[in-house]
Amino acid sequence: MTRRLRSGLSAVLIVLSCLLVPFGALTAWAAYGLADTGRYVTTMAPLAADPDVREAIADTVGNGIVEEIGRETDARVLRATVAPFVHDAVRSFTQTSAFRTAWNEGNRVAHDAVLRALRDGQEGPDGQDDRDHPVTVDLAPVTAQVKAQLAQDHVPLADRIPVEHTEVALLPAQDVGRMRKGFHVLEVAGFWLPVSAVAFAVAGIALAARRRRAVTATALGTALGGALLALALAVGRALTLSDLPQEVSQPAVGAVYDALTSTLRTTSWLLVALGLTVAALTWLTRRRPGRTRSRPGAGPRPRGRLRLLLRLGRRGRAPEAATPPQQQEPTRVEA
Repeated sequence: MTRRLRSGLSAVLIVLSCLLVPFGALTAWAAYGLADTGRYVTTMAPLAADPDVREAIADTVGNGIVEEIGRETDARVLRATVAPFVHDAVRSFTQTSAFRTAWNEGNRVAHDAVLRALRDGQEGPDGQDDRDHPVTVDLAPVTAQVKAQLAQDHVPLADRIPVEHTEVALLPAQDVGRMRKGFHVLEVAGFWLPVSAVAFAVAGIALAARRRRAVTATALGTALGGALLALALAVGRALTLSDLPQEVSQPAVGAVYDALTSTLRTTSWLLVALGLTVAALTWLTRRRPGRTRSRPGAGPRPRGRLRLLLRLGRRGRAPEAATPPQQQEPTRVEA
């Protein structure tokens, strides 16, 4: 393989590796971070203390309870007496330890339901196939605790609050099949994209004619990929918040988005730091081109003006007079 062909093939492999870095980090995070129930619950747990999230939950649960009560009572009585107490009760409930426990359990149940629907439509706890059914989570435990608190405060009509069917849809039935296919692709890509990125980088550096330069290019490309990933996360957050309906709280969704992508943001900045560090070390440890090894016993070579003066001095010297050859005496031979 010629030197030019090796350099071209090395450049192609290094470019492919740098392009796969942000996509590999994204798919690995989605396949192994979001798909793990324990990590998901741990990530979402601090949001139970976020004021924006608590306010959004209080509005959602309170509106659901008020709507259920309104089916059995007069709407005017509902607005005047029950609705303010319901919202205040739910809001105060979100500040208790019982709410944090219900929040963690609700996230665990919701995550399990989504994974069960995305992984080949496994049977749910009721024995039915989740393949053709929407994915929902039941808020009955939260509603039951709110009802108990309202009854303890002697709120009118608190005993009529239904708690059997307070469900929130997570995935519509028509989207389950499409998301299931995407989830399978994500699981495969989450493993092979990072492995391919590392393999291409190693192969590109090994084939390079100038490996030090190839290492520097790979490191800078990795840092650029991490920066592009961080930029994509910022753009994705802006687009997510801009497409929300008016009744959805943007601060609450922003808090959830930041919590879910915190690991990915950290990974992106680690890629930037790692790439810049390796590139800087490679540049600092490079061999200076002007330094050559001297032979043992040889003195320093003259440079610049000194070398020019020595050359001029040699040219200006007069040639030494040649010494006449000595005449040899003839050899005498005695008879």
